[in-house]
Amino acid sequence: MNRGADRYEFASDNTASICPEAWDALQEANADEAPSYGEDRWTARVCDLVREIFETDCQVFFVFNGTAANALALAQLCQPFHSVICHEHAHIQTDECGAPEFFSGSKLLVTRGANGKIDIGEAEAIVARQPELHSHRPRTISITQSTELGTVYTRDEIAAVTEFARRREMFVHMDGARFANAVASLNCAPKQITWQIGVDVLCFGGTKNGTAAGELVIFFQKEFSREFDYRAKQAGQLASKMRFLAAPWIGLLNDNVWLRNAQHANRAAQRLSDQLRSEAKIDIVFPVEANAVFLRMNEHLVRELHGRGWHFYKFIEPDIYRVTCSWSVTDRDIADFVAEVVALKD
Repeated sequence: MNRGADRYEFASDNTASICPEAWDALQEANADEAPSYGEDRWTARVCDLVREIFETDCQVFFVFNGTAANALALAQLCQPFHSVICHEHAHIQTDECGAPEFFSGSKLLVTRGANGKIDIGEAEAIVARQPELHSHRPRTISITQSTELGTVYTRDEIAAVTEFARRREMFVHMDGARFANAVASLNCAPKQITWQIGVDVLCFGGTKNGTAAGELVIFFQKEFSREFDYRAKQAGQLASKMRFLAAPWIGLLNDNVWLRNAQHANRAAQRLSDQLRSEAKIDIVFPVEANAVFLRMNEHLVRELHGRGWHFYKFIEPDIYRVTCSWSVTDRDIADFVAEVVALKD
């Protein structure tokens, strides 16, 4: 069969364009000269907006991407003789080329848990296996919100993680590449699932929510951020023209655009999941709680869909694939993909 036009709508939320509000803010920042290295009014405004949204006086830093955000945040919390507990499917474990361990020198201790969430019992067992000086000392537990399997930690689940950490004098790091989708799913105030229940640092993602680049590292206790600016500089993460990372965030954070984008992506994923299940009889593997749908598909169907130009990725062997909805996915996109699956499935 002849290959169709390439379709990237469901390959990843990284494939989407910049959302209009972020684009307009970026163009406005490009109109004239401005101070460099974060001394501009756009950077200051984003920091103020973040403090308003989280309702606390937090410390905010910009880095270029999520890998840098996670790696440097963990390096700030950990010494080389420390360890970080994370889920076996966590992005810091599977997709960051060892950056968290490289920058911090600490060791990742991998645990399991249903639907991409850390099982506290498993975490307890890991700590019990590190009892003395000859082992890395567990110092941080890292959770992904929303998870790499498209699920969302509830407030109570996060509270259980933070309580586990506090009893052991550990920090809590949250990889929030899709934090907006989690907030939209839970319909809660951001503070309720972060600092208010004990999260120490959040890596707040914008790239998957409508910006071109630039993630935020947010320390909810300022003493934990001491000299983080030097750490970011040494890692090559200090942007000279910082306003071009900051300005699109103004477009996102003003008027709750970030939340509306996430709500749209979440609703699209739910519609896609419902239609694939009902019309194509496709097995949906994990609960659809954010903007990702995980499908079980055989090799023939996958090969035919790729042949029609659809891009998506195998996520778990042998037959589980992920399709992801972004802020810009349309009902037409969903209808096109479902129709192709129905036509090719049998």
